[in-house]
Amino acid sequence: MPQEAITLLDIKKGGVYVDATIGGGGHAQKVLEKVGSNGLLIGLDQDQSAIEHCQELFQGKRNLILEQANFRDLSRILDQRKVKEIDGILFDLGVSSRQLDEPERGFSFKQDGPLDMRMDRSHGVTAADLVNSMDLKDLEQIIEDYGEERWARKIAGNIGEARDLGRIESTASLARIVAGSIPRSKWPENIHPATRTFQALRITVNNELSIIKPALSTAIRYLKIRGRIVVISFHSLEDRIVKNTLIEFSKGCICPPKLPVCVCGHAAEISILTKKPLLAQDEEVAQNPRSRSAKMRAAERIANGAKN
Repeated sequence: MPQEAITLLDIKKGGVYVDATIGGGGHAQKVLEKVGSNGLLIGLDQDQSAIEHCQELFQGKRNLILEQANFRDLSRILDQRKVKEIDGILFDLGVSSRQLDEPERGFSFKQDGPLDMRMDRSHGVTAADLVNSMDLKDLEQIIEDYGEERWARKIAGNIGEARDLGRIESTASLARIVAGSIPRSKWPENIHPATRTFQALRITVNNELSIIKPALSTAIRYLKIRGRIVVISFHSLEDRIVKNTLIEFSKGCICPPKLPVCVCGHAAEISILTKKPLLAQDEEVAQNPRSRSAKMRAAERIANGAKN
């Protein structure tokens, strides 16, 4: 939903914007066109290959700063650059299409590759580490919670049996184990049976869910008045966190309901622009099937608050 994102950002010429997950640079290209030579876009991505791709794609662009960083580091990056306020910020959560298309990254079961799934390959445990060493009850729990997979117990049990025979190293091997754990008649209609398990492992490897709320909170507090935040999520758990965080910042009085007058002095910091999330149109889904699960939410800053 690139056009919808750009429209909601309401980009001002000469403004300062952040693409918190620059990925392949699709959204960044449109922001740079609108912000002009006197504006600034700060692009973040924890994936070094994404930064290298954008360095080549936007070579010579003086109104772009690229930083290899997780968006949880937003405050540090802005402070280092002496940026006190921003006009808008875009978050495109989850794995990128480029990452899915690279077998060596281990995000996808469509092509065989090493079972990695790290967005930042410079450190951290891999999906193979989790699959081969995690307690089976814990493994079952993350598959059930993060994958919302009803067959989590069977999948974890079969993974346990398989790893007793030898280390599970490849995406194809894991996909076969998962598919074999779910009765054929119960396979999802529109997705591969291993999709939810792979999703759960990716979320765990990259600690994706726990960093969303702190990052959004920081972003909101750096927005200028009338600055915009736009968030695209691809998972119901992500969207729930985004929704609840925006609601929290949009609340005015938080006094107990029985108090006759407000004593808290709390004021809403943002106005939510999307009462319901925007969804991809049929034409976009036909061109990019991944967009079928995308949900976009946006808000505008209406009052100041202290930065974290």
